Amino acid sequence: MDKVRFSRVLIKLSGEALAGEQEFGIDPEAIDRFSKEIASVVSAGVQVVLVIGGGNIFRGLSGSAKGMDRAQADYMGMLATVMNGLAVQDSLEKNGCDTRVMTAFTMKEVAEPYIRRRAVRHLEKGRVVICSAGTGNPYFTTDSASTLRALELKCEAILKATKVDGVYDKDPVKFDDAVKYDTVTYLEALEKRLGVMDSTAISMARDNNLPIIVFNMFKKGNMKRVAEGEHLGTTVQGGD
Repeated sequence: MDKVRFSRVLIKLSGEALAGEQEFGIDPEAIDRFSKEIASVVSAGVQVVLVIGGGNIFRGLSGSAKGMDRAQADYMGMLATVMNGLAVQDSLEKNGCDTRVMTAFTMKEVAEPYIRRRAVRHLEKGRVVICSAGTGNPYFTTDSASTLRALELKCEAILKATKVDGVYDKDPVKFDDAVKYDTVTYLEALEKRLGVMDSTAISMARDNNLPIIVFNMFKKGNMKRVAEGEHLGTTVQGGD
């Protein structure tokens, strides 16, 4: 416990990560792998809020680009995040974690409605709180939902789990000369459009001095190492 840097964090997972090697859908093996990583953070004494995207099932912006009404498409994307939340809940509980799925709009047959005080109580009891359905409003991404929930629930940092080991000045998959940042300010992330999170999410984090740590979730043990204070990936904070 004396190693732990954060007492409460929000972990942001992309929906695509849950698809594993598939192009879309849910891969139980991939979910189990990530659940074990999350469970290791919980076992270290860290309270965990989890927000998961829905891009492995449906992405509202893509639907809108193909002619759907944007609000309607976004609601469909929110439903996709609930499906992912339920899948991760099942896996986390099989890995020994108590959990609660909480949704931004009412789906009481499958999950609890999101109530801030109730969510805090779940966290204090050691339960992983999975916040699904985004903010409950169209035109807001799960990035924005992550920052909003992190601030509401007094998380000390957002741990953004990605497929690369930090933030680069350009896509490291496409460019061999891409340079990785150890730290970057909120303003730099916005001005250089570094793709950390969307601009609304970063602006909210900046206004409230909430650090965002971007790290590679595919390296075993990374999630726990970040929670314990080891400097991995890229930290977005301060500087203004």
